[in-house]
Amino acid sequence: MSRWRALIVLGAAQFLMVLDTAVMNVSISRLVDDFDTEVTAIQAVITLYALVMAAFMIIGGRIGDILGRRRVFLTGMAVYGVGSALTAVSPTLWVLALGWSVVEGLGAALVLPSMAALVAESYRGRERAVAYGVIGGLAGAGIAVGPLLGGWVTTYLTWRLVFAGEVVVVLGVLLFRRAIPQRPAAGRTPGLDVVGAVLSAAGLGLGVLGVLQSTIWGWVKPRDPPFTVFGFAPTLFVVAAGIALLCLFRTWERRREERGDDPLVHLALLGRPVLRSGLLTLLSQNLILLGLFFTIPLYLQVVQGLDAFQTGLRLLPVSVTMLVASLGGARLGRRAGPRRVVRVALVLLVAAIVWLLATIEPVLDNGQFFGAMALLGLGMGMLASQLGNVVQSSAQEQERSEVGGLQFTAQNLGSALGTALIGSILIGALVQAFTTQVERDPRLSEKARQETSVALESGVGFVPTDQVRSAAVRAGLPPHEVDALTDSYAAAQLNGLKAAVLATGGITLASFLVTRALPTASSTPGAGGPTPPTGPAGPEEPVNPSRSSAPPKQRTRRVRRPRRPGRT
Repeated sequence: MSRWRALIVLGAAQFLMVLDTAVMNVSISRLVDDFDTEVTAIQAVITLYALVMAAFMIIGGRIGDILGRRRVFLTGMAVYGVGSALTAVSPTLWVLALGWSVVEGLGAALVLPSMAALVAESYRGRERAVAYGVIGGLAGAGIAVGPLLGGWVTTYLTWRLVFAGEVVVVLGVLLFRRAIPQRPAAGRTPGLDVVGAVLSAAGLGLGVLGVLQSTIWGWVKPRDPPFTVFGFAPTLFVVAAGIALLCLFRTWERRREERGDDPLVHLALLGRPVLRSGLLTLLSQNLILLGLFFTIPLYLQVVQGLDAFQTGLRLLPVSVTMLVASLGGARLGRRAGPRRVVRVALVLLVAAIVWLLATIEPVLDNGQFFGAMALLGLGMGMLASQLGNVVQSSAQEQERSEVGGLQFTAQNLGSALGTALIGSILIGALVQAFTTQVERDPRLSEKARQETSVALESGVGFVPTDQVRSAAVRAGLPPHEVDALTDSYAAAQLNGLKAAVLATGGITLASFLVTRALPTASSTPGAGGPTPPTGPAGPEEPVNPSRSSAPPKQRTRRVRRPRRPGRT
């Protein structure tokens, strides 16, 4: 049991980071009341947190290489604890944004890349595969348990207790810091590329900002943006500016490598097929998971009228089966290989999504919904059991923090895309279905259709049908038209939800295309097979962990020649 102490400490940090965001998402209504503000203001605070993490994750990984991963991990936990304490006592919205979005976000950017590297440093072979399975399972469990825990605490106590509890967990991690082994640095200490850090932070920040705000600003046609560009929504222009900065970042990094200077990121890392495939699959996993966890609570809370705690209870099967599958998946990966396990997991996800589509009806079938959620957790758990180990085992010892930064950048991009892309599809399908329902319903007069069309022009949100009924009554519509409009919106809600869930199914099928380079059973990294050498290697010759399957002793064996007669 003593050998797993490091995993317990590191796993607690991983669970804390994911739980934090999930709790904040279900506490929005209480935060609006406590700070006497609007929902958009709280959403802006949540968006800022995602922006800070996405912008500084690569930088956090590089700082781990420079100052030492264990030191940066513990420093990041301390920063995170300060942010949690400030959030727990925040008297105003601005203090909440400072404590949660900025301070906690910076702490998480320091913690997560170093945590991924420390898991690889602390374990080898089969134990490493199990450790990454546990880490992945805890991440998914945090996403699923967050609404349950946050909903209960928010409903019956206060959301501030969650952040006060986070301070206690941080203190516990710092108290048991000796469980994390201290290892000497491999090779020389690199320098920090300041210009590259600025370009990467600005590029990633703008890109994620545009994607996250797309549901509010609109993609092309303005919905509710702070400004317009030539009459268009600013979303695509902000995303394009982020991409342009990232292109400058790539050019700058290549020039630094040509001069022999230390880059922020060795771009040759992305040329390794195993690493690239692992990162893309991680991005897809988080896109699918966060897309579904954006859609499913809307169905449960808005359509079915459940509160945050009841919603969390119905999401609990995902958490349980995901944790179980992540633990069992590590052993399965050693036998079948990560590629096969990942592809089986994607098949399970497709089946779960089809099953979930069948449950989205006006009346919730709890048994069918439970089964779909349990199957979803199995698929996600099997994915989580493989990808962290694949990504980190494709890196050399001195590259682990750098690769950790890329790993969590991919996860954050997937999360942002999942929420924004699936949210945009849901709202678009809702508007389209509602418009069609209104035009075809013979109970509605031409005047009602025109007023509805004008209302849709100014934007529409995913709201309970009671709000639509109240708006129709205030507009002076007769009772039978109020009922017709409400029924049309209720049907459109289900169509929008099904379109969003179906889109995640399409993304799941497309994810098969990025699994080709994942290791097979004979070349599984970190599962008893070969691992990359720990010596220095230039970016021109990236190490492929699946290049050979022979044990190191056999590859380095020397054959003595027989002595010639007469020689001594």
